[in-house]
Amino acid sequence: MMVNCGLLTDRKESVPLKSNEVQLEVKDHVATVVSTLNYENKEDKPLEAVFVFPLPGDAAVCHFSAQIGQTHIVAEVKEKQQALEEYDDALSSGQQAFLLEESDQSPDIFSLSVGSLPPGESASIRLEYVTELAVQADDGLRFCLPTVLNPRYHPRGNKCFRVHMTSVPASLVPYSLSFSARVSSPRPISKVESNCSLEPLEYLNADQTQATVGRELMAAGHKFDRDVELLIYYKDAHQPTAVVEAGQASAKPGSLMGDPVVMVSLYPEFPQDVMSSLASRGEFVFLMDRSGSMNYTRISSARDTLLLLMKSLPMGCYFNIYSFGSRFEHIFPTSVEYSEKTMEEALKEVEKMEANLGGTEILLPLKHIYAQPCIPKQFRQVKTEMVPNIVLTFGIGAGASSALINGMAKEGGGHAQFITGTDRMQPKVRTICLFALQPAVEDISVSWDLPKGVSSTILSPPITAMFQGQRSLIYAQLTGQNYFEEKVKKLRTEREFVFIKIFKLHLQLSLSSVFRLTVHMLAARTVIRSLESEQRTHRGQQDEEVKKKKVVELSVQSGVSSSFTALIAVNKDVGKAVQGPLVRRNIPTPFYGSDSQICLYFSFYVTGPVVTHEAASPPPRKDPLLQLVSLQKASGCWLLDADLAAALGKASEEVKKAKPASVNSEVWASILALIWLHGFKMDAKEEWELLTLKAASWIKAQNGNKHNLQGTVVLTSVY
Repeated sequence: MMVNCGLLTDRKESVPLKSNEVQLEVKDHVATVVSTLNYENKEDKPLEAVFVFPLPGDAAVCHFSAQIGQTHIVAEVKEKQQALEEYDDALSSGQQAFLLEESDQSPDIFSLSVGSLPPGESASIRLEYVTELAVQADDGLRFCLPTVLNPRYHPRGNKCFRVHMTSVPASLVPYSLSFSARVSSPRPISKVESNCSLEPLEYLNADQTQATVGRELMAAGHKFDRDVELLIYYKDAHQPTAVVEAGQASAKPGSLMGDPVVMVSLYPEFPQDVMSSLASRGEFVFLMDRSGSMNYTRISSARDTLLLLMKSLPMGCYFNIYSFGSRFEHIFPTSVEYSEKTMEEALKEVEKMEANLGGTEILLPLKHIYAQPCIPKQFRQVKTEMVPNIVLTFGIGAGASSALINGMAKEGGGHAQFITGTDRMQPKVRTICLFALQPAVEDISVSWDLPKGVSSTILSPPITAMFQGQRSLIYAQLTGQNYFEEKVKKLRTEREFVFIKIFKLHLQLSLSSVFRLTVHMLAARTVIRSLESEQRTHRGQQDEEVKKKKVVELSVQSGVSSSFTALIAVNKDVGKAVQGPLVRRNIPTPFYGSDSQICLYFSFYVTGPVVTHEAASPPPRKDPLLQLVSLQKASGCWLLDADLAAALGKASEEVKKAKPASVNSEVWASILALIWLHGFKMDAKEEWELLTLKAASWIKAQNGNKHNLQGTVVLTSVY
């Protein structure tokens, strides 16, 4: 009987990948990630190990090297087809070669090929990337280490890679994972939280601006059933930060890598008088996923969330609800004015929706939505040749495509939220909804007051609007080499007389070299992604080739990966060729149930959750909160009837009898509803806060302020 030893795949094949060691270094809101993958060939024949894995969609892969014994090989960035040919040629001649390539279809999926690994030999692959940290609803910075790579939906005929992906249940992944993080910031670190069991936060200095966490995750029970998520909280989170990074000494002056680059992070907290009123206009388009892959629990949660959102919309706005799969549908031919009639009609249709529209073709409904004419005096009014639509997105579950979620939000000038593990959808949707209902700061201009002889070139897409709680980054290239050369020679950390004026905000910047060209690489990635996006949207072949050439040139110059390049390393020091035919070993990646599904939230001005539905009919609502919310009228009030009494847990006569004679019935009902929410559902305040603001505004409009005290005084007689 044959006995298999070591780590095995589900096909009883030895797995050459043994471990993945991840080191995270966070500097303020920028992260550098170093991943070391350790391989060992325990078979009696040479192997080619192929590993398909996810990375954050906005990451800039900037280093790839291999260590085989005493030999260290650093990869070069080359045009993708050229790199593929060099890799194949190397394997054909018996040389060891290593190839890292980004998927043509999605920038958050990579393929790592380790070729000609002889029997008994080990290799360590070092992969390094930099990324920006997204800001969450509670001011935390979110870092996500993707460990789950679930099958993604691709239109028929579309292929991600030339390689085959192998998957196993998340609990059976045959390699280990260790993770450690070091955090440093100019501001004190309040706390660090994780969805995995990490060691307690350890501060490294007295002012708490440096700290570490870490753990051997497999030893701590991590089963690759979820991505590793880290939430980092700083004091004075809304304080703007900026840094000017010196250019690379070996790079050509005037090039992006040769000139200094400035990065400004803005996370403004607008004055209360600006934020005191909610928007009373706007067009809200909810795009809902009705493909056949969404589970009942998520659909039920999304339905409840949409109920809360629909009740929170302001009178005078317009809305519509689209749903999609292989085809798309819409409730109304065009967006309609929000009223009791249209709200109820829409909610009834949502309740009947099933997950019966096939695949997940989102492009067609988006094209249809954006082709609709603007509604006068609503937020979609045309101010320039471009329509200022705001796109807000959700990523739900482990394995959601960060490239899609973050990319669409960034392209739409909006915001992205991720809902993982046991997170409740409603609080995060409430944050997204606040973006839509609050006034947006528009007509943003950036002016630079620079020293004589220094000029700036903005590298980031223009900021068209900003919301409370939204973080924006600005990258700019500074030219004036002589000025900066003199300053660098004098003192790299000296305060420079460089000012940026934004929202009447003056920031004094420091010339710094401590980021190791991190800012330059992030700026290069920003330009590369923008060029790639333009290349995909241009129809002319000549334009496409021009954009592709620019991407390849910048990718090679900066060392940052792109969809048109790959990183290739060939070990040319091998004394003799590796003998024997290569055996392919696809490293298995974890999958975890249906958590790979993605819910999105879109709109012209705002977006709504992708509300999904299974074929089975939902059970009747039993949640008292949702029962009460469902009774609220579009205007914001409640009716004093038996349904309200039942939701409050009281008899109808008991509620009506307690009403003071001088108080209007609807005002009294609305006061009771607000008191009940504040008295019994404070733990869910984030879910109902918006609709109660609308109710309070309605009461005030009815001249009902004088009745609030009366309602409170007789509270004991009702509850």
